[in-house]
Amino acid sequence: MSSERTTPNPTPARREGGRSARVKSAVHQAVAELAAERGPDQVSIPAVAARAGVNPTTVYRRWGDVDALLNEVAATRLRPYDAAPDTGSIRQDLLLWAEQTLTAITTPEVGALLRSAVCRAAADPGPSRRMAAREQQIAAILDSAERRGEPHPTLQQALDHLLAPLYFRVIMGLGPTDAAYAHRLVEELLLHHAGGCRPGGARATPSRMIESCTT
Repeated sequence: MSSERTTPNPTPARREGGRSARVKSAVHQAVAELAAERGPDQVSIPAVAARAGVNPTTVYRRWGDVDALLNEVAATRLRPYDAAPDTGSIRQDLLLWAEQTLTAITTPEVGALLRSAVCRAAADPGPSRRMAAREQQIAAILDSAERRGEPHPTLQQALDHLLAPLYFRVIMGLGPTDAAYAHRLVEELLLHHAGGCRPGGARATPSRMIESCTT
């Protein structure tokens, strides 16, 4: 745990306001709507400008091309800004996280942007800011559980058995993807972890379960 230290006040970030902010909001909304209606491959600057009610020149000047625009909208719309749940129970935290995440990624607009982001990631592999943010949320939940002395899976187990299948099912359209499915992933993750950390089928205490899962 790091000690507190005084750091110089950072330079305030430049905030957009007025017409600039309105244009950005309208353009982002137009991109999301068109991606859901037509598919990301059919989104064009003229179509976005017409939907947003702005001059195409304004869009070209600010974003350059449709790829840059799609990347910015995806980065904005797919990044979670809510804090990780902290209910006092790892099970309830993960159930709530799964519900919130599912709600966020199953709208038509976000679904289209997710599929677009996956295609772009295949051409330009590397860490995804969207996935990194979700990973940080799960890590925070597991850290809270560890501080409370609760048995918990590793971060990799949670990513493999909860985050990955949830996103994969939504992106690939393998429905139904609903709260019951999200809850089942959580219960299977916790059951898999508990079973895998009980050597010989013996009853394990929380401390022994945590120890055997993290060594």
